[in-house]
Amino acid sequence: MFSRKIALTFAAGLTLAGCNLAPKYVRPALPVASSTPTGPAYAATDAAGAIVPADTAWEAFFTDDRLRRVIRTALDNNRDVRIAVANVAQARAQYRVQRADLFPTLGATGSATYQKSPFGAVGGGTGGTTGGGTGGGTGGGTGAGAVAGGGRFDIYSANLGVSAWEIDLFGRVRNLTQAQQQAYFAAEENRNAAQVSLIAETATAWLTMAADQDRLKIAQDTERAFGETLKLTQDRFRIGIASELEVRQARTTYDQARSDIADATTLIAQDQNALNLLAGTTLSADLLPARMPEKTPTLENLPANLSSEVLLRRPDVAAAEHQLIAANANIGAARAAFFPNISLTASLGTLSLGLSNLFGKGSESWSVAPSITQPIFDFGRNKGNLDYAKASRDAMLATYEKSVQTGFREVADALARRGTINGQLEAQTSLRDNAAGAFNLSQLRFRAGIDPFLNTLDSQRSLYTAQQSLLATRLVRDTNAVELYRALGGGLR
Repeated sequence: MFSRKIALTFAAGLTLAGCNLAPKYVRPALPVASSTPTGPAYAATDAAGAIVPADTAWEAFFTDDRLRRVIRTALDNNRDVRIAVANVAQARAQYRVQRADLFPTLGATGSATYQKSPFGAVGGGTGGTTGGGTGGGTGGGTGAGAVAGGGRFDIYSANLGVSAWEIDLFGRVRNLTQAQQQAYFAAEENRNAAQVSLIAETATAWLTMAADQDRLKIAQDTERAFGETLKLTQDRFRIGIASELEVRQARTTYDQARSDIADATTLIAQDQNALNLLAGTTLSADLLPARMPEKTPTLENLPANLSSEVLLRRPDVAAAEHQLIAANANIGAARAAFFPNISLTASLGTLSLGLSNLFGKGSESWSVAPSITQPIFDFGRNKGNLDYAKASRDAMLATYEKSVQTGFREVADALARRGTINGQLEAQTSLRDNAAGAFNLSQLRFRAGIDPFLNTLDSQRSLYTAQQSLLATRLVRDTNAVELYRALGGGLR
């Protein structure tokens, strides 16, 4: 009988729990242009042959095997990624805790009471009296649990039931559950964002170290060349052909090269330290770059002229949207606090004065205790909570829109650099070649007595600067490809 009643009560509660006071969520319009910018800085590409970064695994995008191995090491050991993974586990556990409030918690209890009383225990029985004469008689009786003139009696019980289960009539618990679920989804996207950032940072650090290795080699080669020039000038000064001014000018360029060697050596050590931190371990020497790769270490057919919809695939944008949906659900929970709170406590069990009869016939017991609470005066608490929820939703909306705008700018900046980098690289290569040719000619003219030493010195300096500029441009080209891949949502696979 009881099980039928309690089942009907639960069914009625679940049927009534269909009201949702949260605003209907509609994805906000993207606060950016419908497509990426076009113009002189943006090169058009053939969309048919371009890869989709979000669908291209990072192991396919990076073509250098050593770089791939370094990135894999970083993904396995980096502490920031481990923190992000732990945050996902925390959010998932919190979601499971919150979701459990949707259902009644079933519990079993058992108890035993041992009591002694000076009064007779309540019991049933039969008895009779007989008497003869006046003022005399005898009597006796028997009964289960009866204690004449007081004594001890024991009570045993076993129950199965629910306690204070909230019937979610106005969707408060469901909205809190949805908010926690969206927080869990946001944590997953933040983990994805951490992975994408780690891949890009590791690749950039590896390429930077490669460029610094080449910078050191250029400085060492230049030191040797400047050293030879200095020695030649000193020899000419000793025989009276060159002046002391020329000697001092030659030494300044030589000393500058020595300073650059020391600086490049420091940078390489710092680059290795940065790579070890990103990798979460000490990398072996065979994984470190000895120089810039001859070929670009990434795929080059990245797209341009893209729809802004691609930004929705970025993990940071997806995380911001999940947080916005969670804030929207919290408004529904805050609104539900203005309405009655209905809860139910119920139990089904057995009660007996003897342990052997605890589950015997006629020992059944049950209780149902529904309750309702209606807030009347709370001195603005619920109104304040609702205002806070709405303000939080507005903040999350602005955060989402800023994430989209930030992503749009990052993509546009990377595309602008990509559209002009090849022309810049071609010009820098030509500049380096012409500077090398000018230096060779100036040396010949100086040794032939046609040009003064200062022309040779200037051309030597120009060649050194051109070599460094070309190296910096190559680094920009390679790191820009990595940045564009990241900005377009690549690195998730």
